[in-house]
Amino acid sequence: MKKKVNIYLLTSLILISASNILCQENTRIQIDSAGFFEKDDIKFTKATVLTRDNKNKVKISHEGIDLWCNQAFFYENNNYIEAYGDVVLKQGDTINLSSEYLEYNGDSKVAFASGKVILTEPSSILYTDSLYFNRNKQEVFYNNYGKVIKEAQDTIDSKVGNYLLEKKKYEFKIDVLLKNPKYNISTSRLDFYTESGHAYFYGPTEITSDESNIFCELGFYNTNDDNGYFIKKSRVEFNNSTIYADSIYFDRNLNFASATNNIKIIDTVNQNVTKGNYAEIFKDKDSMFITQRAIIASKQNQDSLYIHSDTILITGNEENRIIRAYKNARIFKQDLSGRADSIHYNKSKGIAQFINTNSIKDLSFSKTKKPILFNFNNQITGDTIHLKFEKKSNKIDSLIVFNNAFILEKDTLGVGFNQISGKVLYGKFLNNELNSIDIIKNAESIYYLRNEKQELVTIDRSKSAKLKVYFKENDIDKLQKINQIDGKTYPESEFNDQLKLLKGFNNRLNEKIKSINELFNQIKKIEN
Repeated sequence: MKKKVNIYLLTSLILISASNILCQENTRIQIDSAGFFEKDDIKFTKATVLTRDNKNKVKISHEGIDLWCNQAFFYENNNYIEAYGDVVLKQGDTINLSSEYLEYNGDSKVAFASGKVILTEPSSILYTDSLYFNRNKQEVFYNNYGKVIKEAQDTIDSKVGNYLLEKKKYEFKIDVLLKNPKYNISTSRLDFYTESGHAYFYGPTEITSDESNIFCELGFYNTNDDNGYFIKKSRVEFNNSTIYADSIYFDRNLNFASATNNIKIIDTVNQNVTKGNYAEIFKDKDSMFITQRAIIASKQNQDSLYIHSDTILITGNEENRIIRAYKNARIFKQDLSGRADSIHYNKSKGIAQFINTNSIKDLSFSKTKKPILFNFNNQITGDTIHLKFEKKSNKIDSLIVFNNAFILEKDTLGVGFNQISGKVLYGKFLNNELNSIDIIKNAESIYYLRNEKQELVTIDRSKSAKLKVYFKENDIDKLQKINQIDGKTYPESEFNDQLKLLKGFNNRLNEKIKSINELFNQIKKIEN
């Protein structure tokens, strides 16, 4: 037999339910109000059907939650509710859940909602087709795709998601995509804190924008402040450069990045590769410095030029790039190597300057403080050395040594040294090989002359105002003296120790860098 009772008769049902509370360990679901209720033990398997009237929805409550709907099925024996039509569930002022359908178990305190589900909390809104809400754990779970909107600017899509109410934290899994007006984050796992905007990603992750692309397998990003840390296979792409490192920090507002350990920076425009263990990159200023085993490699036709120092500073755009390597700077390519306190390279001028500070007051050490170059068998020193490069091909064009210029090469078969000294040296390269040099002012030379059988004929020592030297197959071939002041040739037997060395002689051939790895070696002990 069916019974229809208005809201005033519902009081008796409430009293019955209340009396059961004293007998049950779990608190019973409370029916606060309904327009009508219908009960049929057979049709609805002992369920009470609660229906709204024209003015008010059905209202139900249970231990801190309130639930409204158009119709509800209340299973008293199971302490269980099924709610239909325009369902709203509220927990205090922190959770507002709306859906077309909702199930709630008063014993387990677990709710299941489906059909246009919207979960609102103070910092975000979640949209999904269905979700579970565990009130004991204060967790929300969905596994059929969902979208979270944070402050109308960040949206996060994922197939699976958990929301931990007490921590205000989302755990997104599978096909995760965070969209922001400035960038997108794509990953397989993302933990997101709604209040702070902090995002933590686990697994392959890509952050893309118009200005940069970031990749990593483990990282953190502050969506409020637009900065983050990226580790494990991390890299950042911007300004035609790619940065690889064990750890990278990136600030989008400042267009700034810093990198730590195993750094590799590839500049595709300038064809440079820079390595080190700590670097800072300022995109807007077109500048970067790198330190801790810093090295930069520049492609030159089929060869590469390597510069190593304690610190390398790169400034300027593509056309006006300046590279400064300072403290123990060294240079290496297959046919050229050298050392100096610092090396400055100006791309627009095509000049590399080798500079020493000469800060040591004890002049007895001044010889070892001069910049030095090695071209095949030739050692070149002076107070300052400039190398000039062709702008288009980047080949070495010429050489200038200012003050105390000195060239030496070991005699091919003997124990002596060919030597040339003067105030200023001008050298000309052909195919990256020293072709000729001009010594200006106070030119002196010692030259071991050999015949075609490589037998020593005589030893020439002379002084002149100027000196022209020609090279053949990377060795001194002939000397042309201009305004010779004095000079003499000696047989080997008469060429005593006092004559063998010009003033300023300093044999540093054992400092020659023969491979890339030797760039990082400590300077060997100098043996005169």
